[in-house]
This record gives sequence, C-alpha cells and structure tokens, in this order.
Amino acid sequence: MGTHFSSDAMKFLRGLKRNNDRDWFAERKPIYERELKEPLLALIGEVNDAMVDFAPQHVRPPQKIAMRIYRDIRFSKDKRPYKNNVAGWWARDGLQKTSGAGFYFHINTAEVMVAAGVYMPEREQLLAIRRYLVDHHKEFRAVLAAKKLRSLMQESDAARLTRPPKGFSADDPAIDLLMCRQWGVSATLPLETAMDATLGKKIIERFKAAAPMVEMLNAPLLVKPKRPMF
Repeated sequence: MGTHFSSDAMKFLRGLKRNNDRDWFAERKPIYERELKEPLLALIGEVNDAMVDFAPQHVRPPQKIAMRIYRDIRFSKDKRPYKNNVAGWWARDGLQKTSGAGFYFHINTAEVMVAAGVYMPEREQLLAIRRYLVDHHKEFRAVLAAKKLRSLMQESDAARLTRPPKGFSADDPAIDLLMCRQWGVSATLPLETAMDATLGKKIIERFKAAAPMVEMLNAPLLVKPKRPMF
C-alpha cells in the first residue's frame, strides 16, 4: 500500500495555520512527528526508489530531501516560526547548494503541489541557461511539448521580463524563452490526494514526465570552466 497522510495530519496543518506559535507546536510535536514527518520521509523514500530509474542524480537520503517545517525568520518581517506545509526538494547532485533545476512537492491545507524546474536561479546560472537555450531552444520546446508532460503538468508563465535581457537580441528565435527568469512546470492536485494510497504514484509519474526538462536546464550548470593553458 502506497504511503499517504492521515486525516489527523491534515487536522494538524489546519491547527498550525491558525496557531503558528512555538507553544502550540511544542505541545503537539509528537503528533507532527507521527502524522507528518514520518509519512513524509516514507513518501520520499518511495519516490526515491522510482527515481533511480529516471533521475538517479537527484536521489539522496530522505532527511536531505525533506524541507524543514521551521521558517527562516532572520531577515523576514513575518516572524511566524513554522511553515504551513510539508515539502520535499530533490536537487541535482553537485547543485545542492545552488538553485539548479530539481523536483518539488508540497502538501498544505488546500492542495498537493507537484513541480519541477529551476526557480530563482543565481545570476550566473540564469545567464548560462539563457545562452544554452539560444542554441537548444528547439530541443527544449520539444521536451515541453511532449504529450505525456502536457497531460500531467502546466508550464509556468511567471517571472517574465518586459524587454529582452541584456546581451540578447529581440529577434532571437528563442526570445520567448530568454525572457523568462525561471523555467518549470507544475500541477495542483486536490487535497484528498494526500490521503490516498496513490499519492506517491501521482508524484512519480509527474516527476518522470518532467525529468528530460530538468536535465536540459541543468546541462549548462554542470559544465566546468576550462582551465587556461598557461
């Protein structure tokens, strides 16, 4: 039977959304550990087992993939200590400490979100991806147009520039792709999916469909600069 979450897990997340403070959480931490953290790690393990076949460079121990429920509030005006979701992020081996392309999902009080791509790449990465797309835009478009991917996920249309990025021509045949500041696909599933034994299967099939796109986005980020001969 596939890993899934209980109604008590959803009840905890709803309560946390209303009572986002340390005392409330501390009193109920055993519930969080049992109903959310343990199933989350098991679910990631289930997804990992499948990803060995189509994205092995993204497989790491579940504890490394699970995202902390604690918010980083050091530089934020919002001082709520906890996130209102549980989530996982599958970074590519060698890009864990950067914003390369990867696979993501979260579960909150309203939905199950499954996504893949590169989000807010660093400046050098953004330039590298754009230069790569100039030469590979046809292949990238073909990947995005794949029937399986289009049936399962939608292309993100957010974070577009209003004018061509510096150094790129408005007449470039890849200009629509170059105007993006991030590239990815996502799917929003009903919250009930989180409590169904097919949860892992639905995440896996979307990750698998998006894997060629993720691989292309990471290709220019994995190229090591050549050392000077002298």
